Amino acid sequence: MSFFKKRTVPARVVGKPEYIVAGLGNPGREYEYSRHNTGFLALDVICNKYGGKTDRFKYHALTGLCDINGHVCLLVRPETYMNLSGNAVGEAAAFYKIAPDHVIVLYDDVSLPLGVLRIRKKGSAGGHNGVKSIIDCLGTEEFPRLKIGVGGKADPDEDLRDHVLGRFSKADLETIRATGERAAEAVALIVDGKTDEAMNRYNG
Repeated sequence: MSFFKKRTVPARVVGKPEYIVAGLGNPGREYEYSRHNTGFLALDVICNKYGGKTDRFKYHALTGLCDINGHVCLLVRPETYMNLSGNAVGEAAAFYKIAPDHVIVLYDDVSLPLGVLRIRKKGSAGGHNGVKSIIDCLGTEEFPRLKIGVGGKADPDEDLRDHVLGRFSKADLETIRATGERAAEAVALIVDGKTDEAMNRYNG
């Protein structure tokens, strides 16, 4: 899936990754551009901005190396379906011996208004099954995450699953794209060791 036409040619990056940057979602065309795939969409923006590409299947995920501000990062797009995201992220972290505080996770949040970005150094799953899986596999809640608001249910009687698996409108997708740009800039600060600055600058 490509969120929008790439402007940046993927660069060849070698070396052991210092960070994992994981975007969460569900594989398959039926889930493309759904609210629950916001992490995938944000990872597309990161690929575009920093010349990355997730085209190698490893660790139950589509992966690729990317240089972000001089730091080698492993981009991870789990192919496990959301509830088992930790299998992919945990396996990649274990293989490269990457500590949890160097695992950055991007995902959707229904408790935040559409387009709001919220960066945290750690925290509970907050009802998000993908994050819960990562916590279970890493054995800790202490990893940075970027929550991207997708808005709550317009109809209180709507099933939450139907809401998160529903597709964005064209206008809402543009809002998410713009938030993805801010998230990409925030990730660059985080890998530079400036998480507090990222939070102060980009938290909505």
